[in-house]
Amino acid sequence: MTGKDKKNEKEPQINIDLGLGGLFQGIGSIVDLVSEMAEKGQSTVEKTQEFSGEGALKDLKGVYGFSVKMGAGGNPEVQPFGNVKTSPSGPVVDEMREPMTDVFDEKTTIQVIVEMPGVQKKDVTVDLQDDVLTVSAKNAKRKYQKEIVLPSKIKPDSLSYSFKNAILEIKLDK
Repeated sequence: MTGKDKKNEKEPQINIDLGLGGLFQGIGSIVDLVSEMAEKGQSTVEKTQEFSGEGALKDLKGVYGFSVKMGAGGNPEVQPFGNVKTSPSGPVVDEMREPMTDVFDEKTTIQVIVEMPGVQKKDVTVDLQDDVLTVSAKNAKRKYQKEIVLPSKIKPDSLSYSFKNAILEIKLDK
């Protein structure tokens, strides 16, 4: 192969739109999304985008998205999830996914709900260090990890959890 042929040879490409254009199809911006939520009386909206690599990178799969919740006083809370991360050199597809997570700060307890499809209870690890809850799961096909800063002090020995239908439910007493 000559140098000229090498220049014309196509490199495998991954087209990742982290500008969230694909996630906002039909919606102009996050501001429009929040306005639409208010009009429809929605408290939560979730958007997800998946992609696959091409050519030599055909086994590369990614998922990214966000969840928008209306917080106290109508302030939106945006939470990203997935395995596509930003870096100074551009988007990076990580083997580790960040699971979708909800934290409910109730009167006497804190409840954390984590969605981790594709894993079983035996794959799940829950660790608590002071006010940081670390949730992870790993099997041959999926890897998840998320560190959650708890909104208030808890009793460390009160941690209990259950895992059913890909949903991890954690309860902690304040």
